[in-house]
Amino acid sequence: MNRIAYLASQYPAPSHTFIRREIAALRSQGLTILPFSVRPGYDPSTLDGDEIVENVLGRPVVQYFVCTLRALRKPRRFYKVWKLALQHRQSGIKGLVWAQFHFVEALLLCRLLQKAGITHLHNHFANSGATVGLLASRYLSIPWSLTLHGISETDHPAGELLPDKLSAAIFVACASWFMRAQGMRKVQSSEWGKFHIVRCGVDLQTLPLGPITLPTPEVRFVCVGRLSAEKGYFGLLDAFGSLLSQGISAELGIVGDGPLRDEIEARLAQFEWADRVRLYGALPEQKTLQKIAESDILVLPSLMEGLPVVLMEAMALRKPVIASHVAGIPELVDDGNNGLLFTPGDWDHLEQKMLHLATNRQARLHLGENARATIEKEFEITKAVQPLAALFQETVET
Repeated sequence: MNRIAYLASQYPAPSHTFIRREIAALRSQGLTILPFSVRPGYDPSTLDGDEIVENVLGRPVVQYFVCTLRALRKPRRFYKVWKLALQHRQSGIKGLVWAQFHFVEALLLCRLLQKAGITHLHNHFANSGATVGLLASRYLSIPWSLTLHGISETDHPAGELLPDKLSAAIFVACASWFMRAQGMRKVQSSEWGKFHIVRCGVDLQTLPLGPITLPTPEVRFVCVGRLSAEKGYFGLLDAFGSLLSQGISAELGIVGDGPLRDEIEARLAQFEWADRVRLYGALPEQKTLQKIAESDILVLPSLMEGLPVVLMEAMALRKPVIASHVAGIPELVDDGNNGLLFTPGDWDHLEQKMLHLATNRQARLHLGENARATIEKEFEITKAVQPLAALFQETVET
């Protein structure tokens, strides 16, 4: 039996609920999927049933020492993988030190994978967790594959090591055509055939049933995402303030946390309309979905993205979305048909789109219905995982 390990840097995590959905959908199609995490998960209570996730880090030091000694029983393989760790690293002394940590982590992971009888290792995100996964797969001589999600995997520092990871993978699942193109430009054309589109998906059965929005005097906007520079929050605040200055009665809820929270709070303190904005912080999956369900419009002002799952969730809830025309987003949002797109970084353009939907309830309903139809057609989770299930099966057959 093919036993597939799923490895992430941290699982479960608030932003990785799509991995849990993917695992459940693959299992429903008869595949054996076992999750592993480099770091201990954020909140194990969010896992399904009695799911257990084995962590690489957070163990007694003696376990890493014992695993290293056991690995030395195969000295040629040990040396070969250690040499790969030294080559597949960031430059400088810091990179050299971290390479040793990644190597030892990989040896511990090998022990966990062997005990579980794993025959295939799959990583989500081409980050340091994928480095650990790559090294472990080489020591165990098992197939290794990878899912690409967003631009952080092509930017520094992960981007410097991406070409080697792509070349090492038996296949590369790409959440969007945009990310497929970014991966293809990193390798020789002879390797393009290993890149496949595998959408993240939404479980329509677990979406909140209600209350979906009722008409109110105020239009309720919501934005969900990490409070970081690439998400464009300051532009959103400018556009929202302009909307209010035109006499539109509206409120804005922001779900998420991150390094810019203090700066965003300081900016809000400068506005007399600050009470119209609520910072909810990071919320669990179901509470986040409920906030979206209670809103009228979801706004995503990002300067860079992959293909955000939160857009799929809002559209599945029949919410009109306004998002920047960037990266993989146009693959999901068809401007004027199932949502609205604005020019990234053009906050006047964003304000125009917000004004249009704030003053046109019929347009909101029309876009919301079309949005739901889009999700049902391509991004429902059981349909979304079918290409990935086929790739895992092909790996067994070859």
